[in-house]
This record gives sequence, structure tokens and C-alpha cells, in this order.
Amino acid sequence: MHIAVFSQYHTNPDCPATSRHYALLAHIAQTHRVTLLTTPAWRGQRLTQEFPWVPAGVEIREANIPYDNKMGPARRALSFAQYAAWAVRAGLRMEKPDVIWGISTPLTAAWAAAQVARWRRVPWVFEVQDLWPAFPVAMGAVPTALARQQLFALEKRLYHSAQHILPLSPDMTRYVTDLGVAAEKVTTVLNGTDLDLAARATPAAIAALRRAQGLDGKKVVLYAGTFGRANDILTLVAAAEALVAADPDAVWLFLGHGYYEPLVAATAARWPGRIRLVGGQPRHAVFTWFGLANVAVASFLNLPVLDANSPAKLYDALAVGTPVVVTNQGWTKKLVETHSCGWCIPAGDAPQLADRLRELLAQPAQLQAAGQRGRALAVKEFDRQQLAAVVQRVLENAGA
Repeated sequence: MHIAVFSQYHTNPDCPATSRHYALLAHIAQTHRVTLLTTPAWRGQRLTQEFPWVPAGVEIREANIPYDNKMGPARRALSFAQYAAWAVRAGLRMEKPDVIWGISTPLTAAWAAAQVARWRRVPWVFEVQDLWPAFPVAMGAVPTALARQQLFALEKRLYHSAQHILPLSPDMTRYVTDLGVAAEKVTTVLNGTDLDLAARATPAAIAALRRAQGLDGKKVVLYAGTFGRANDILTLVAAAEALVAADPDAVWLFLGHGYYEPLVAATAARWPGRIRLVGGQPRHAVFTWFGLANVAVASFLNLPVLDANSPAKLYDALAVGTPVVVTNQGWTKKLVETHSCGWCIPAGDAPQLADRLRELLAQPAQLQAAGQRGRALAVKEFDRQQLAAVVQRVLENAGA
């Protein structure tokens, strides 16, 4: 079977990004022909050269269209439109596929997949990584009522035109079915994690990193991910300052990059050694950083649309036995509380977050037990190799 994949952002494990689709494509390309239509936006951000840019067996076609998390709304919109226009042209010129896999975000990538599917008369599968346009609308990035109306109408048309839909969380699935999409047309496939890469975070590797960072005997909190507008970084910075002021043995690590990086850097300068800006790390190394933390934080703004998120940092922390504090009030709250592998603090409440973290750091046995439960859950339900098999079956059934 020939599978065409429309994805504006491709990353590999050398990049400071989750690289979800690298694992999925590697699995599927073992038995099917795969053509990836993407851009090299992340290629220049590779921090190591350990992995090939695409998995073995994947044919890649790239459009040189820039994109960066620091871009403003107008510049992002232009990048989205440029990719969509190129992807439609490339999809119509390539050898006819049996099925098309359109990956949103952004929604325009899924739109391009749908257009090519319609013209080539082949089915397409719609993967929903974030709820678009609900997310940019909630963030104020779609200023006019007409534009919002048109985008929501487009979203609904795409859901109904797709042969099958793959949301990344149960709350996303509920959102889709509430729009009138038949439940049998939707399969939840969690973001998941790379257990093979997580296995690199051995006790020896974690101990070595702790020593190298001067963290022996310290109580470590880790935020790893994008310093974006949606990630409630202002609250995290305030909580970090309150925590390290109250506990002389506490250290807060910010691992990543993004819009609020200057703010994090300025805060780290005020608290040298206590609050640290680590910067981005390659995918294959990030698990050791999670492993040295006593607890990790996965935070987002208090917006209902963000409660549906499927954050990679949650899965990655649990994969190495590190419990997680979440701020979403949706399915992640239910997950960590049901499986006793984490805790939920309301978004935007820095004092409460700092107080709860200080209490948890004073109870290492409780943290360790919660982490062990999280590790067992990750092995059982979050393995991307298992999730890749589910995606492959959906694509095979759609293209049959």
C-alpha cells in the first residue's frame, strides 16, 4: 500500500521535539510504501546527528517554507498557507497513493490532504493533534468573527470528509463526536512515548547527569517543553521563585525554548544555580533529564480547549518513573488521579503550585511510589510501537 503523509513539521530524535511521527513512520514503512510531504523547518535545529532525518523506507518531499515558534500570528498564517498550497501541488503530481494521512496542526495541512484526496479519488485519514481552530481562536489569533466562522465550518467539513479520524486524547474524541461525527469513525490514539529511547535513562546515566549538573542531594523540579504562550510560563516562573525561596535544597530546571525564553533566562539570572535554563535537548537525551527530576510539571493556561491536550512531557516523565503535576482540568487530571501517578493543581495559581511541590518534595517515598505506578502505566498503554500498529490498521482499513 502507498501512504502519502501530509505533515508541515517533521522532526527526528536529534531535534528538541517529541518526534511522535518519526516512530510511527518507522513502524509503518517496514511494510508499506510511505511518502512524506513536509518542510525542513526543524532540520536546522538538530542538536546531534545520531539518527537519519527520516526513517528507513520513507520517501521525503520537502518545501523550503520557514516556521518558528516565535513567529507572530500573521507570519504563522503565511507559513501555513504556503505549505498548504505547495502540498496540494505536490500531492497532485506525485504517484497516486492508496490512502492519505493528513496531520493537523495546522488545520491547513489537513485541508491540503483533503483536497488531494478529493482530486485523486482516494480516502484520507485525519489526525487531530490539537483542536484547531478552537485553540488559535481561544488564544486570540483569529481576530474577526467572519474568519472564526469560516474556520469552524472548514473544520467540520474536514471531519465529515475524512474516512477516519485519529484524535490524540479522549477529550479530543469527545469534541469530534459532539460535532455529529459517528463514534465508529473515530479512534483515540494517544500521543504516547518512545520506550526504546526512555531505556537510555539508566540509573548510571541519571546519576552521571546529576553529578555533572551538581544536583546530588538536591530536590529537582523539571519543566520540559515549549516556553509558549499557551504553557502558562508566567505561573511556572512565579512558582519556581516561591519554591526555591522557601526550600534551599530545591532546584527548578526549565528545559526547552520558545516565546518566553527571555523571561526564563532573566529569572534564572536572579537565582543562579537554583532556577536554571537548560535549553533544548535532543529527543534521545531528554529522558535522562526527566529521570533525574523528583517531579515534573505539565502546565497550560486555564482555557477549556487546552484541557483536551495530549502533552508529550506527561508521557515522557511517566516513562522513566517520574510523577507529574498537571494543571489541565480535563482527561490528564483524571488520568494521574485514577492511576495515582501525579497530582493536579489549578492553572494560574503559582502559590498553590509552589506549596504543593514543596510538600511533595518533602515526601520522597510518596514521589517514588507514584513514579513507579506511572512507569507501569506507560509500559502498558503509552508505547508508541503499540500505538503505531493501531494507526497502521486504521490506514490499511481506510485504503482497502
